[in-house]
Amino acid sequence: MTRINVMIVDDEERFLLTTSRLLEKSGFDVIKAASAIEAINLLKQFPVEVMVLDVKMPGMDGLEALKYIKQFNPLIQVIMLTGHATVESAAEGLSLEAFDYIVKPADIEELTAKIIDAYVTYIQVKEKQDLIQANLNMKRVNKDK
Repeated sequence: MTRINVMIVDDEERFLLTTSRLLEKSGFDVIKAASAIEAINLLKQFPVEVMVLDVKMPGMDGLEALKYIKQFNPLIQVIMLTGHATVESAAEGLSLEAFDYIVKPADIEELTAKIIDAYVTYIQVKEKQDLIQANLNMKRVNKDK
C-alpha cells in the first residue's frame, strides 16, 4: 500500500507530538510543523498529499495559511482542526477549499478515516488533472502534424 504523506500543523506541542506518533503507528508518513510559517517552508521541501491544519495559532492562523497552501499547491487536501469551532470559521475554511473540519480533541480513528478520504480525493483530482494535461499534449502534437 502507498504511504500517505501527511503534514500536521499545530502550535500545541503535546498534541502535535502525540497525534503525529499515533498517525505514524497507523502507517502514515508524518511531517510536523509547530506554526503555519514552518508548514509553508516545509511544503517547499517535502511532498504532502494531506495536511491537518490547526485554525487558531499565533502569527499566521490556519485560514490565512490555507489561502497560501491552495495557491502553492491546490491539490493538497487540507483538514482544518480546531478547538474553537464556529460556523463562521468552518464556512470560511470550506469556501477556501478545505477538505473538511475536525474539532479537538480529535478522535484518532475519525482523523485517520478523514485523512484516507482526503487522500482518495487527492488521487482523484490528480488523475483528472493528469488526464486533462495528457489530452492537451495530444492536441498540441496533432496540431503540429
